[in-house]
Amino acid sequence: MITLTRLNGKSFTLNALYIETVEAFPDTTILLTNGRRYVVKETVDEVNSCSLTFFQKVNLLHLSQEGGSTN
Repeated sequence: MITLTRLNGKSFTLNALYIETVEAFPDTTILLTNGRRYVVKETVDEVNSCSLTFFQKVNLLHLSQEGGSTN
């Protein structure tokens, strides 16, 4: 789960597994696999970074952790 901010300033948590696309229109718009759209204050790069951190945290990308091994 990643925490994002709506344009009205309220924070919410989104399951990053359901993100299909993240685009700037110029506001960052997130399209989920169920068709819902969310417009957030964070930039596309920030959303991507949060998502990558989440995927690493739950080990979905099978990336080695610092000092870890991929074997």
